[in-house]
Amino acid sequence: MEKLNFLLVDDDKLTRALLKSYLAKWGFDSIEAGNGREGLNLLKTNSVDLIISDQEMPDMGGLELLEHVKSSYPGVSFIMLTGHGSINNGVSSIKNGADDYVLKPFNPEDMLARIKRIVDYRCLAEENKKLKNHLQDLHSFQNIITRSPAMKEAVTLAEKVSKSPATTVCVIGESGTGKEVMARAIHFAGDNMENCFVAINCAAIPATLLESELFGHVKGAFTGATENRNGKFDLAQGGTILLDEIGDMPLDIQAKLLRVLQERVYERIGSGEQIKANFRVITATHRDIKKMADEGAFRQDLYHRITPFPIFLPPLRERKEDIPALANLFMDQLRKELGKPLPGVSKQAMNALQNCQWPGNIRELRNCLERAAILCDNSPITPQLLNISASEAPDFQTVSNKDKINISLDTDNFSLDYAVDQVMEAALKMCNYNKTQAAKLLKVNRKIFYKQK
Repeated sequence: MEKLNFLLVDDDKLTRALLKSYLAKWGFDSIEAGNGREGLNLLKTNSVDLIISDQEMPDMGGLELLEHVKSSYPGVSFIMLTGHGSINNGVSSIKNGADDYVLKPFNPEDMLARIKRIVDYRCLAEENKKLKNHLQDLHSFQNIITRSPAMKEAVTLAEKVSKSPATTVCVIGESGTGKEVMARAIHFAGDNMENCFVAINCAAIPATLLESELFGHVKGAFTGATENRNGKFDLAQGGTILLDEIGDMPLDIQAKLLRVLQERVYERIGSGEQIKANFRVITATHRDIKKMADEGAFRQDLYHRITPFPIFLPPLRERKEDIPALANLFMDQLRKELGKPLPGVSKQAMNALQNCQWPGNIRELRNCLERAAILCDNSPITPQLLNISASEAPDFQTVSNKDKINISLDTDNFSLDYAVDQVMEAALKMCNYNKTQAAKLLKVNRKIFYKQK
């Protein structure tokens, strides 16, 4: 059990002495005061975790002391001692903020059980606080690594809107660009971060089930509804819900979502009870929902309702200056996950990463590095381990005849073999280290590259 420091406040010296002896036996330190005013003075100069105070005392009683403690020392727990078998006084102290009350004369075993309960609660609250702080750090905007002006603008917009919980946000970007990462950062930077963040992929759930997943249902609402069931909106109360791939939501459910956003109420399926929608809504999509709305594939009114504050995430091919930092970040993560030293990414492999088009964006980059990290053996990752497909690499045929390739030959290595090596290296760079394409470019057999040192 956690060791706490106690403050014992009672005008009865015998009660204080008895409490002090029991607390010492249980392994706790304690200081004493004869009334509430003396107790307040001791709080100014001593570290106290839990106060056990009598309710009726001269000069300042327990309830007045409790009021001062809750306003000035909110982290201090409080047990009220009430005499004369007065349960009403104990209940009154609980209503005023006490953690518990004990009737005089107290039973030592009962007192210890109540102290343990408060200690357990304090430990749970502390762990919960640490977890929330960890989640806030884990999903903070500071963890979004970028040097790209477009991405920096997106982060700036997200930081500003995070302070406006009533504003609906739409995060738009290709698959793998980090839409959910941005949504979580908005949530954890806002005032509602202590409450739930709930994400649902509208494209991954059949249309017949999506409405129930969102709104919940009551028993008997439809065949198979054998019990009441909360929906994602219920779980998100006080927090944030992310409606991912909103462009794939069926039109009939779009109409019901529109009412949620307009009226800020919703109903479970089969129930007429209106529930207040006390949550922030963030939507995300890789589709052009404006074009869909113009063509009738998406409700125009819902489009305007969900896009008062759009945030556009650029694809990775338009922010290649971020690839080295992202690659280093992923390598740090993979060292921990795989338990391998992983020296890093070679210069040639990094060039290959920066030259790739990455149709799968950041997610594809991470997967590519994970595969390479698994295959590498205590040496830097090479282009060969990246397994970048030809479709992702730049096409060597796009190089025009006017493009110049500069190859430097220093006098110390002035030989035909050295010149051949330099030409082969230049061809590999042009073809993103794809040996088949480099061989076609040089009009040679690809086996020649396996002889290269």
